[in-house]
Amino acid sequence: MAFTIVRGGRVLDIVADTADFGDILIENDTIREIGPPGCPAPAGAAEISAAQRLLHPGLVNAHTHGHGNLAKGMGDRWTLELLLSAAPWITGNRNAEDKYLSTQIGAVEMVLKGCTACYDLSFDWPAPSPEGLAVAGQAYADIGMRAVVAPMVADRSFYEAIPGLQDALPRALQGQVAGLRLPPAEVTLAAIRKALRDWPFDRRQVCPAVAPTIPHHCSDAFILGCADLAREFDVGLHSHVAESKVQAVTGIRLYGRSQTAHLGALGVLGPHLTVAHGVWLDEEDMVRLGDNGASVAHNPGSNMRLGSGLADARAMLDRRVNLGIGTDGANCADNQNMYEAMRLASFVSKVQGPDWRGWLTTREAALAATEGSAHALGFGGRIGRLAPGYKADIVMLDLDHPNWLPLNDPVNQLVHTEDGSAVASVMIGGRLIVDNRRILTVDLGRLRERAATTRERLAAVNADNRRLYEALEPIVGSYCPGLARLPYHVHRYGARLE
Repeated sequence: MAFTIVRGGRVLDIVADTADFGDILIENDTIREIGPPGCPAPAGAAEISAAQRLLHPGLVNAHTHGHGNLAKGMGDRWTLELLLSAAPWITGNRNAEDKYLSTQIGAVEMVLKGCTACYDLSFDWPAPSPEGLAVAGQAYADIGMRAVVAPMVADRSFYEAIPGLQDALPRALQGQVAGLRLPPAEVTLAAIRKALRDWPFDRRQVCPAVAPTIPHHCSDAFILGCADLAREFDVGLHSHVAESKVQAVTGIRLYGRSQTAHLGALGVLGPHLTVAHGVWLDEEDMVRLGDNGASVAHNPGSNMRLGSGLADARAMLDRRVNLGIGTDGANCADNQNMYEAMRLASFVSKVQGPDWRGWLTTREAALAATEGSAHALGFGGRIGRLAPGYKADIVMLDLDHPNWLPLNDPVNQLVHTEDGSAVASVMIGGRLIVDNRRILTVDLGRLRERAATTRERLAAVNADNRRLYEALEPIVGSYCPGLARLPYHVHRYGARLE
């Protein structure tokens, strides 16, 4: 047995809102004991000083996209639907090395900013492949981060999924987007099955899942096929549901009911399901999710970045929905900073009404970004808390940093004042991944060179895809906001539409 003892830090208990001095004894990858300073340790135990450090559980990102990290900052005024139109430009013509690099860049950013696990909806064009998913998983394994990697899949293209959009395009553009059609459902489902069956990683560290991307981008048979695979291989199911008002309106048009009600009718709601965003959920949707033990990955940064609206996290919690917090992908939120995501989750709740008693507390935001997200990943009870029996995923914040001068309320300051700049060291499974602000598992200089070279090459090979997007932008950018102006029975924008 290998023992490590972390001595002299302040150990954060989010539930109790305390940060008492203590020592953490770690056996292999698991916390065995948290005791007072000076508690005994087995002979030969490695000792780590945590003097002037606040120790908190590693943050858990409930929703991101590893393929998005090479595309950060590529769009300005993008709605969700414009982002989807831009996909061939910003993520096209990737090879296996590109997919690894993009995922690795995100993993590096996350661990340097106190995040130790994530749920990654990885995209592989035109269909998922065991090889493509393996390189994403390898990127996390090489950094030392925990991850759930789910192929983001559909059997309808974006242009087939939005009612009337394809017909609104000029004939020449109709021909071009026809080339973006996806493989038949059975081809994609077979590829997912093979990836799940041959998964090469320790599932306690890097686990697979299945992600039918958006309900109306998928036929009912395809959704059921994905759910069957998730059930057969005992993995999670993750889908973007009610993210934008366009999605909400489309659900009514296609199903005569909300997307969530339709998923309920298909029988796919359950504890294995994570709903990404959930901005346009109504009360009945939330009750369905809560009654079935489902999770929502709340992504306040990208919800505002894409103009999708302000999700009602308080209403979700009140209806027993498990709430996690995510950053979303860097192609639509531009960073992977879970401290910022927590802060925005707190702030979004505060601008939705004047009754302060209904706003999220910082404790609720911090729990969502740790235990709530861990539950969404299927890692509940193993990560997200500093307690005996939990994995030793520990972030050490520098209490001499201005963020923590003075130390008043540790949970409040974790959510409202920390921005990642005080992260000194990060441990995952008892192993130091970041030590004194230096990542130990990758050469950052080499990573920077690879990113620059890859960006230049992809910009050249995707020039035609960029021109296609520029031709599509005025049409998609007019048609889809038109759908969003149609009446809907809930309101989630920060302003009333005229």
